[in-house]
Amino acid sequence: MTKKLDSGIIKYEFKKKLEALEKMKGRGTELITLYIPPDKNIADISNQLRSELSQASNIKSKQTRKAVMDGLEAILQRLKYFKKPPKHGMVVISGNVEFNGTEKRITEIIEPPEPVPLYKYHCDSTFYLEPLKEMLMEKKVYGLIVIDRREATVGLLRGKRIEVLNYVTSMVPGKHRAGGQSSVRFERLRNIAIHEFYKKVGERASEALLPHLDNMLGVIIGGPSPTKEEFHEGEYLHHELQRRIINLFDVSYTDESGLYELVEKAKDELTELDLIREKKLMERFLHEVSRDGLSAYGEEEIRRYISLGAVDTLLLSEDLRYERIKYSCPVCGKKREITVREGVVNPPKCEKDKVDMNEIERRDIVLELTELAEGTGAKVEFLSTESEEGSMLLNAFGGIAAILRFKPE
Repeated sequence: MTKKLDSGIIKYEFKKKLEALEKMKGRGTELITLYIPPDKNIADISNQLRSELSQASNIKSKQTRKAVMDGLEAILQRLKYFKKPPKHGMVVISGNVEFNGTEKRITEIIEPPEPVPLYKYHCDSTFYLEPLKEMLMEKKVYGLIVIDRREATVGLLRGKRIEVLNYVTSMVPGKHRAGGQSSVRFERLRNIAIHEFYKKVGERASEALLPHLDNMLGVIIGGPSPTKEEFHEGEYLHHELQRRIINLFDVSYTDESGLYELVEKAKDELTELDLIREKKLMERFLHEVSRDGLSAYGEEEIRRYISLGAVDTLLLSEDLRYERIKYSCPVCGKKREITVREGVVNPPKCEKDKVDMNEIERRDIVLELTELAEGTGAKVEFLSTESEEGSMLLNAFGGIAAILRFKPE
């Protein structure tokens, strides 16, 4: 398994885990979340939890008191197996949860893909997941500015998302002067207004972008000529942003739609970004679809092409939530495989014996197809619905598609 694919699978499973935890609710403030950084001493944590256990005995509600104390006891038992936290630390959750109509007690240890940033003990009716969700966010960003003499829009390109941060309008008069003004005086006043507008945009853009400086890979500016060149050469941005300017691009719009146009124009400069990678993959796939060429989509067709070794690149949606289940008839032993939405438990009936079939295996379809594709040497790419292309893969093609090596007869 390549490092890139391994990273994609880890992210996919981590995202699914957080989605499941987010759905879990407690009856009161009895769900415990414990964040343990990698450098925290386990013995110190155990002592602090024993102190929490002592204080929990004062909780008025008998039901909540018992639930919290049981949760703390369960966590203390789990911590006995650790001399020190794992490489990235860990998050321990415990409590009685209502999930899919039933109540059960869970105690789990989560080892996140990035270091746990804080020590925190939290009790509530839901698990505290915000620091874990932040680990799924793309950290590296590009600053975006589109500008003409009427308006400017400032934004961020973060992974697969474009975020609008600020919008500025100008008071620059048009090129035609009012009656009674000399052309020289009018031009001088207009140039002053342009300078003041550029200065205002530079200040607003700097205020919006400087908080992201540590993770900023560069700044891209778009707009008509000569506006963008004047803004760039006039050095209206903070010097730390000014020196991060990568390139200037001609764009037709300077509102929010202009930010999207700018990213499209700059895609050759942004080849390492997931958004651009996904755009190029889907462009290649759609090109093959349009000419009825080396493309396929839909689960059954993809399975067939994988088995024939015809898949070059398998495209999977990160938001695909299906499972592949193997069943067996308890009477005749006949086997059957079906794909169902995640969590479905209704077994099919054997067509011959009219009895419910027994489940013998249940697998996540994304992980199963990834394993099958890898076995044939195919590349696997995960696309998220945060991008337009990723949404198209899920909504128009069912979340499963492929670019083929060859088209079997």
